[in-house]
Amino acid sequence: MKARKTCLYYLLALVATIMLCGCSRYNPPVESYQASEASSQPAQSGSEQNAENPGSGKDAAAVQAEFDTFTDRIFREIVGSDPLSLHFMLRNPENYGIDTPEIKFQTISKAELEKDTADNEKLFTELKAFDPSLLTADQLFTYKMLKDSLEIGMASKGLELYGQPLSPLIGTQAQLPVLLAEYTFYDKNDIDHYLELLSQIDVYYGQLAAYEIEQADAGLAPSDVTIDRMLQSCKDYLIRPENSFLTETFSSRLDEVNGLTDEEKAEYKKKHLQILKEHFIPAYTNLSKSLEELKGRGTNNNGLCHYEKGKEYYEYLVATLTGTDSSIPELRDRIEKQFGRDMAETARLLQNNPKLATEIERSSVSLTEPVEILDHLREQIKKDFPELTDSSYEVKHVPKALESSLSPAFFLIPPLDSDTTNVIYINDKSREEGADLYSVLAHEGYPGHLYQSVYFNRKKSCPLRHVLSCGGYDEGWGLYCELYSYSFDNGLSPDMKELMARSQASIYALYALLDIHIHYDGWDLDKISGFLSTYYGISDPEVCEEMFNSIIDNPGNYLKYYTGYLEICTLRDAAQKSLGSRYSAKAFHKFILDMEGASFRVIKPYFETWLLTYDVNS
Repeated sequence: MKARKTCLYYLLALVATIMLCGCSRYNPPVESYQASEASSQPAQSGSEQNAENPGSGKDAAAVQAEFDTFTDRIFREIVGSDPLSLHFMLRNPENYGIDTPEIKFQTISKAELEKDTADNEKLFTELKAFDPSLLTADQLFTYKMLKDSLEIGMASKGLELYGQPLSPLIGTQAQLPVLLAEYTFYDKNDIDHYLELLSQIDVYYGQLAAYEIEQADAGLAPSDVTIDRMLQSCKDYLIRPENSFLTETFSSRLDEVNGLTDEEKAEYKKKHLQILKEHFIPAYTNLSKSLEELKGRGTNNNGLCHYEKGKEYYEYLVATLTGTDSSIPELRDRIEKQFGRDMAETARLLQNNPKLATEIERSSVSLTEPVEILDHLREQIKKDFPELTDSSYEVKHVPKALESSLSPAFFLIPPLDSDTTNVIYINDKSREEGADLYSVLAHEGYPGHLYQSVYFNRKKSCPLRHVLSCGGYDEGWGLYCELYSYSFDNGLSPDMKELMARSQASIYALYALLDIHIHYDGWDLDKISGFLSTYYGISDPEVCEEMFNSIIDNPGNYLKYYTGYLEICTLRDAAQKSLGSRYSAKAFHKFILDMEGASFRVIKPYFETWLLTYDVNS
């Protein structure tokens, strides 16, 4: 966050320079390198248009029943194979025909990933056996989501050792303890399952370490700089078990289980502490030792494209993370153009009102407390977003020991079959460093992830769609809502709202652009630093290095946010141009939400149909 906050001030200085030079647009230099609702469905597809296909030998009803059985089976197999994911996704798995699985973490190895790829190929063959013209419109949407997911997933064949389960900020070792701390206890069985999982964390981390060694043997070891950052995230958890946030949250969760005696609680606490000492601490100690032993084996200090199949892997990663149908060169061009428009508009605002450049440093929404901000946002969205009856939420704070390792805020998705309270975590350190809590909570809360999650769950759609949801859609929606929140009635002047939204969008655009330059175009730290200094006024070596390392650590992550946002904005702009005065923000947002996490490759044909059949009252 420090680098991104500093980046804002450099960008403002840059646009001031552009303004003085009389530039009307900015084009950064580049090198040359080779839904759910009936109104959202294509009118020509679905069983409504073709009740029977003479060539298939089956009537529509039989095919539709088989398809439901097929998707239900896939959902059970995917979710039922991972007890941790199962617990977070379903409160009552028995209602979905899922028995309690063996309590263990999923296995990770090259061989296991190769098996997954082979299984997906078989699944794709099964899917293609269905005649899509015989499916209902709703089933057809699931069919297309699954087909897209499998097609992209099969592109990872031969790239099984390029994944990054460990990384400083979003890796397993950084985030798993937070998930375990939020493992809800509905009854005594959940307590036992949690303790069983926790007691295996050292074995699981041993598998992760073995996978890292497999990568190193294949010439894919992380650099020493990245290893040091991962080691720091491990160190954050190496504290006395008595002082661990897991101990604190375990005690509070026990208090929420009905029928537990004081003696049972005391016994559980004793066992939990013992597991932390005998398994959790050794897990992080041994993982740290394994990472230390990998030092010196990583010869690549730069982006993915410097590995043998790195560019191929990055192309796969971008396709699966963002959901875009643009090639990487096309995407780079789209980002640069939108970035240029935002910078030009920022320059225009500063030219018309030069005081904005200094006022932005002290401008903020008057609301400061998370609960009052969320309640305010919940009211503000009623005009431009579909109505959603009240949903409960709880704000929690990231433990002090983890503030340096975790995001400014994050939302934990509740089970799709439960009214469990929605939990948003706030990182107080990011607030101290100047993070804008108002826009952050718009991203994580209303109309962002919390609102989006409740909307999806209440549609009661095919549960498989929850598994297939595209990261670019989810985080693109979050960023879109974050920037949209500046337009709300929040006490800021119109020009300041526009300036803050454009400036924030520009920061995300810059990170997305750097992601491509580093991992696809092959730029090293020196080239990135020169680029940032020459064209963006960012000359602080520490800031440049921090930006570079954060992108090295998490390839495609920043790009996922911005590309999703860019795709949504592209659709919105097309809708406004096509519909003119008939355009309704609420109707457009409903269309996007009704796409339920599909990739933009799937969404775009539905969007064209939505435009043709548009009814503002639908």
